[in-house]
Amino acid sequence: MTGATSTDRRRFLAGGAALLGAAATHQLWLPASAQAAETPLPEDVFSLGVASGDPLPDGVVLWTRLAPDPLAGGGMPARNVSVQWQVSSDVKFRKVVRSGFTVARPAYGHSVHVDVRGLRPGRTYWFRFRAGGRLSPTGRTRTAPAANSTGTGGLRVALASCQNWQHGWFTPYADMLEQDPDVVLFVGDYIYESSPSATAVRTHEGTGEPYSLTQYRNRYAQYRSDPDLAAMHANAPFVVTFDDHEVDNDYAGQVPQDPAKQTPEDFVDRITAAYQAYYEHMPVRATAIPNGPHIRMYRRLEFGRLARLNVLDTRQFRSDQATSQAGAQDPELTMLGAAQKRWLLKGLHGSFARWNLIASQIMMAETDLKVGEGKLWYYDAWDGYQVERNALLKEFRKVSNPVVLTGDRHLTMVSDLRTDYADPKSQVVGAEFVGTSISSNGDQDQAAFHAQFDPLKADNPHWKLIDAHRGYHLFDIRPDGIDARVRTVDTVLKPTATASTLARLRVEAGDPGVSLV
Repeated sequence: MTGATSTDRRRFLAGGAALLGAAATHQLWLPASAQAAETPLPEDVFSLGVASGDPLPDGVVLWTRLAPDPLAGGGMPARNVSVQWQVSSDVKFRKVVRSGFTVARPAYGHSVHVDVRGLRPGRTYWFRFRAGGRLSPTGRTRTAPAANSTGTGGLRVALASCQNWQHGWFTPYADMLEQDPDVVLFVGDYIYESSPSATAVRTHEGTGEPYSLTQYRNRYAQYRSDPDLAAMHANAPFVVTFDDHEVDNDYAGQVPQDPAKQTPEDFVDRITAAYQAYYEHMPVRATAIPNGPHIRMYRRLEFGRLARLNVLDTRQFRSDQATSQAGAQDPELTMLGAAQKRWLLKGLHGSFARWNLIASQIMMAETDLKVGEGKLWYYDAWDGYQVERNALLKEFRKVSNPVVLTGDRHLTMVSDLRTDYADPKSQVVGAEFVGTSISSNGDQDQAAFHAQFDPLKADNPHWKLIDAHRGYHLFDIRPDGIDARVRTVDTVLKPTATASTLARLRVEAGDPGVSLV
């Protein structure tokens, strides 16, 4: 797959002039009578670009949002707007294979989610939208391999998370675009809810933290305006899930970080607004349309017989965080909730895929923060839910090649997964890649990081690599193994950066664990 998509991407980028000329052909979309009946919309109605997501062998979700004034609620009239869409097998739209109409509704911020079906597996397609006489930018996407595909051609996955607007530019996406992944897995903290800071690299819009639907819409719109993020969305399908900052730092279920400052009723209202804005700005299916303060985000995607991807929700169903080591070992605490845990175990044990990938927003391997005897954990991570985590890791012994892909930590932390972290010689049952952040923590002081974390290595022998540069992880997945690269940039404090490979790692099929190469 990756070889084919690289060729397609170069053709796509080289054809930019042709795409700019596409507006001249849009009159062919509608009959003259329909064109005359259209109510004109502003030229910048597609200011937030286009995106695609959740690829299937025969389909993909196409996304856009009509927003001529994106930082002021969107700027659209309070009426339904007809939107036409096209999918083509060529970049110039000479071979349109699917097309149709949908409605952008004010109740959903005039966002558009088209669940296209009837496409061919493992193929590259181009798509675009038209509304009110305006033509959107062209997007490029790719379907998943056929259900019976063995994956000998490989699958390239980029892992990203934690993009704080105020901490820097999203420069790692420019390199990601060049590396041309088949799919981008984003595992949380797409936006940050923090108030504007006058000393930040880039200042958040608004006057404080978002609480209302309009405020969350404005925050998403600002993040969507980053040019490198917009370009990546327009060039590959994303599979997304959220962590805490899409709502409120370290929230758990319907418990906020600061219960003394947010009443239960107020926080439910905040969650309701946050989840709706999340849905409105993500390329996800209608199964994710929120129902008040509830949204269905855990789901499963298949990439032939090569890989099964289980996307978790580690925020909505969790118990409130422990505050002590003893509390973290309470068997009643849950990260996943009973229903999601059953769903995950059923999907792992019933899988025929070569690789069983788990997208977990927060780190599963242990981080022992205490040098020497005893333990000290981050209670918001899986370490704070010891019993459920350890039971899950024991289940990994019966799963084909489990690999956990994680975010949250703002660090690269690559580890072996073991059944018992109290015993450094316990069985290795899998591997975990904690991707560093896109921009969160900015250009971190490397000396200070190593001064803090290097003394902890002896107490965390399962760590294979730790690092504090900004960037993302890139995986080439094949039947015999996963080749991983940690791609980092030299800065996020400026709009452009130089990227390089910090490290290469390998996971062998049938041999749990991960090694530096």
